[in-house]
Amino acid sequence: MSLLSIDNLSVSVEEKQILKNLTFQVNKGETHVLMGPNGAGKSTLGNAIMGNPAYHIDGGSIFFQDEDLLAKPVNERAKAGIFMSFQNPIEVPGITLSNFIRSALEQKTGQRIRIFQFKKELEKAMEVLQMDPSYAERDLNVGFSGGEKKKAEILQLLMLKPSLAILDETDSGLDVDAVRTVSRGILEYQKDKDSALIIITHSTGILSSLHVDHTHILVDGEIVANGDGSLVDEINRDGFARYEHN
Repeated sequence: MSLLSIDNLSVSVEEKQILKNLTFQVNKGETHVLMGPNGAGKSTLGNAIMGNPAYHIDGGSIFFQDEDLLAKPVNERAKAGIFMSFQNPIEVPGITLSNFIRSALEQKTGQRIRIFQFKKELEKAMEVLQMDPSYAERDLNVGFSGGEKKKAEILQLLMLKPSLAILDETDSGLDVDAVRTVSRGILEYQKDKDSALIIITHSTGILSSLHVDHTHILVDGEIVANGDGSLVDEINRDGFARYEHN
């Protein structure tokens, strides 16, 4: 049984078709990388999976753990175990990073979270990401640098432990040291072999220390090539030109 199964998915934004009959499967324990030039439709796939209302499903299906995902609202998709990080995480004044994560955990599990155990796990996850513990009590992303915002999202990933994580351009705007730190957090998440990961990117920096099972090249809304981790090395060396001209 596939964890995520997408069949002939077509998606439009403002009446412009972005994805065209895309078929894609993800099994437990796998890491998939979706690469392609800007405007190829990579982020569209992530938003369609999550149920962003700005993205219209023209046809096809998305099943997650054998359930029809398209029949579920956004919050139910998150509760089902799907997590997505964003290129530009928003600031949320009035709620601390710690309270945000704790609230999300309670929504996911339907149970009250014990404060002591929660704080212990939060501190452990923050150590992995080399985050200053004081950030836990700061308003979510308010005044955070770009790197700290991305770390905060990976912190949420480690705490929520979703079945499927979609990381959309997580390395965008990060310096080399921040990319290494974020990669460390992703490596920690990869240890759970019941979970799976989709990394959406047009660069290869964040992938250098990660194990990649499958790589997919997306151009003009269609997957034009599939491969293993070695395809990342090819793109790093030669770019997307040979695929864009097909």
